[in-house]
Amino acid sequence: MKILVCISHVPDTTAKIQFTSDARALDANGVQFVINPYDEFGLTRALQLNEQLGGTVTAVTVGDASVEPTLRKALAIGAHDAVRVDALPSDPLQVARELASVVSEGAYELVICGQESIDYNGGIVPSALAEILGWPVVTPCIGFDPAGGRAKASREIDGGKEVLDIALPAVLGAKKGLVEESELRIPNMRGIMAARTKPLVVKAPTGATAGSAPVSFSKPAGKSAVQMIDAHNLDALVKKLHEEAKVI
Repeated sequence: MKILVCISHVPDTTAKIQFTSDARALDANGVQFVINPYDEFGLTRALQLNEQLGGTVTAVTVGDASVEPTLRKALAIGAHDAVRVDALPSDPLQVARELASVVSEGAYELVICGQESIDYNGGIVPSALAEILGWPVVTPCIGFDPAGGRAKASREIDGGKEVLDIALPAVLGAKKGLVEESELRIPNMRGIMAARTKPLVVKAPTGATAGSAPVSFSKPAGKSAVQMIDAHNLDALVKKLHEEAKVI
């Protein structure tokens, strides 16, 4: 099976986020970037399928040269090759259109994205990509088992899960459950060394246009100071919970 895994280059969850002086973009100075955690679930499932069925696993991302270390990590984890679309990602529709071009040129049988990226949390790319390709999509996907040109796929819904019978090729939006955290692949020294020589192709962008643009970013309001109330003053506690916290 020929599988394409879409990789997002996102700030580490422990990074201290700052914005540029005009508040219109992330200030990347000093920020450590990693593979989007949801994409790691997808990459691990792709590698498992490759071990069962053969074929290839290709990692792809849209970005400038700064994203290549993240792609190299995907190669170190086990992807066979990688593609970087040489364009700055500006919105999910532009990214989906650029990815669709890669999919169409590569004749892939399965595309796995994370259900969303942890920086913008939009969750748009898997569905937008599937719409452009005219393929079925399952997101957030927590189970996938192919057989004979079709697959059983499951996704989370309110109050439970839904099991679907879908035709391939298809797009998945991966999350925990597609594989468990204990199954995630970690780069070892052999994989890191091999990643240096694996193919990483830089593809010219198609010039896909964005459907939106950020106006400004702002941080959430800081937490208020802790208020200490005497343990015996229950009336004051109830009043604050009722009038200030509004929880009773």
